[in-house]
Amino acid sequence: MRIAVLTGGTSSERDVAIASAVQVISALRSREHDVGVVDTARGYIPPHEEPSLLPSAVGIAPPSQESLAALERGLLMSGLGDLPVIRQADLVFLALHGGWGEDGTIQAILDVIGVPYTGSGPLGSALALDKDISKRLFRQAGVPTADWLMAPQPVHEVERRLGWPVVVKPSHEGSTVGLTVVQEPADLERAVAEAGSYDPEVMIEAFIPGRELTVGMLAERALTVGEIIPRHDIFDYECKYTPGMSEEIFPAEVASGVVEQCQHLAVAAHRTLKLGGYSRVDFRLTARGEPLCLEVNTLPGLTSTSLLPQSALACGIDFAELCEQICRQSLAAVGTRRGEPASS
Repeated sequence: MRIAVLTGGTSSERDVAIASAVQVISALRSREHDVGVVDTARGYIPPHEEPSLLPSAVGIAPPSQESLAALERGLLMSGLGDLPVIRQADLVFLALHGGWGEDGTIQAILDVIGVPYTGSGPLGSALALDKDISKRLFRQAGVPTADWLMAPQPVHEVERRLGWPVVVKPSHEGSTVGLTVVQEPADLERAVAEAGSYDPEVMIEAFIPGRELTVGMLAERALTVGEIIPRHDIFDYECKYTPGMSEEIFPAEVASGVVEQCQHLAVAAHRTLKLGGYSRVDFRLTARGEPLCLEVNTLPGLTSTSLLPQSALACGIDFAELCEQICRQSLAAVGTRRGEPASS
């Protein structure tokens, strides 16, 4: 199969996207697929330049906004269809995170070009990346989630409705970029400003103490429930992408009832947001044993430390097979939409 891996981009998760791409490229080539690589900010990357332009490691902090702004001037976007590696591909594998790669923009462009791609479509991508809208939809579907407000809010209103501490975060970012846990009222304004430097829409969410659980989704099937134990107070950027900075346990050591509830809610959240292909649903388990849905990632990380591959491996699906299944199911979904029989 001819597969174009689309990666890079200009979101704060650029380095994570490239690290995911490195793993995906290797896995797909091990299955003897013909793989080409495109960085949406730099263009086609010839195979001999991949080692220098595609680092496999993620730093302890996201790239600076200045460096991303410089890259944005070269963004391809509407010119994607002019690239032979895209135009001739049987499938585009989206190794992108955040920004235009995960908000439905790239997906809409590929729909216009007429090239199949992995993951969810434009609508589901946009719904999931907007934390405010997704939480509203969770509530409508009976998926429990923490209380929240959208900034700006007076301090007294935050205290009355949410209490302290609260989590302040950009509404359209991932990887905990721009996120702050605010313990005291005096720190709220600074945290909102920090989140606002990444996104004009800022969420203020009630902090839920408890265990952090995650569930991978593959073709509407809930995979193994895992638990994340970070070395920091929160599962931040450094803990997510630095080996040894967190402990991930698959399967999670929780009661069978909690496992079943998380898997049920993961399927409900995935369907509520009209997602396809695969995703990852994150929860916080309260002291009362109630899972609260934090968010759904439509293009979860596929790096060497990422959670979806660990969730799949606990089900007996190794990384290469996971990538293969994502590709096959994506093509089958396109065929089904066109009225063709689904491939096995």
